[in-house]
Amino acid sequence: MPRAEETTLELDLVALEHNYNYLKSKLHPSTRLLAVVKAFAYGSDSVIIAKKLEELDVDYLAVAYAREGMVLRESGIKTPILVLHPQPANYLMVIKYCMEPSLYSPRVLTEFLNVAKTEKQKGYPVHLKFNTGLNRLGFCENDIDYIAEALENSKELKIKSLFSHLAASEDMSEKSFSNDQIKSFIKIARDFTAKLGVSPFLHILNTSGILNYPEAQFQMVRSGIGLYGYGNEARFDAELLPVATLKTIISQIHHIEPNESVGYNRAFKSEGHQKTATLPLGHADGIGRQYGNGKASVIVNGKKAPIIGNVCMDMIMIDISNIECTEGDEVIVFGKGHSAETFAAGANTISYEILSGISQRVKRVILGG
Repeated sequence: MPRAEETTLELDLVALEHNYNYLKSKLHPSTRLLAVVKAFAYGSDSVIIAKKLEELDVDYLAVAYAREGMVLRESGIKTPILVLHPQPANYLMVIKYCMEPSLYSPRVLTEFLNVAKTEKQKGYPVHLKFNTGLNRLGFCENDIDYIAEALENSKELKIKSLFSHLAASEDMSEKSFSNDQIKSFIKIARDFTAKLGVSPFLHILNTSGILNYPEAQFQMVRSGIGLYGYGNEARFDAELLPVATLKTIISQIHHIEPNESVGYNRAFKSEGHQKTATLPLGHADGIGRQYGNGKASVIVNGKKAPIIGNVCMDMIMIDISNIECTEGDEVIVFGKGHSAETFAAGANTISYEILSGISQRVKRVILGG
């Protein structure tokens, strides 16, 4: 591994392939895998990640918004792209770049159908999302009659899949709720087929669903966080490899006298003689203020060093009183050897947030590409 000379986010494509193969090993041979590459591929690099996944013959990609998909298409990605939360203002973009929208309410179905008619589309692929308990986006079961009426005698759209989203697939204390969601989804699919006379493929499982509810694979599953190395549970994390490792360096070392303060608002005050290091990254890079004041630690020469004081826009300070190190030494913020889940837990948040929040000004370094 190259040693960092500045703040960098290393992206390990060998780790990505390992995670992809691990998740595929949990599936029936006929089950499709959709890879979620929204939010810059969970804070990494959506184009680099999508190209690697395309090499691996992934069946589908998913983004949150149309502009994310546009970037992939303009970078040469040919794999089908599901847009999970398209806005009507971008429906023309969806069609122009041959993306497949999730339609989740009577309003958006009507509006997309009207655009498809205006653009003289025939059999344009769309996906219908149903709400089974997450209460975020989705048609309700009672909307099936509306959908049937709206699409009667319409040749503009083709319903490619029906899908839903589990609310707590990683929490086995909510297994009963998750199973109820799955049962509700099965009933919706049966009613839909009976009313419309079509049988789209089905998908409801996310990463934790793949690992905890293999009986509900249907025809496709979706994975986001698992591809990037996190399984939401220690036993699965042990089987996965972090794709992203955030590294930086020590810019300066300070020797602090007793009762001296460090950083803005004097948030940290020394109790004795201490040694601190300043690192060149901060909340503008995605390390929010919630990680300061001892809530999170980084790794310096194999040892934990807590963040002290308030996180600044471009700098954080750490306590290195008991660590042998020098200016210019490498620091691991999170990744291999110090997971994003561990880093995030101190601030009472989750790996998704710290990963997806890494600023685009942080240099990306590709390994194994």
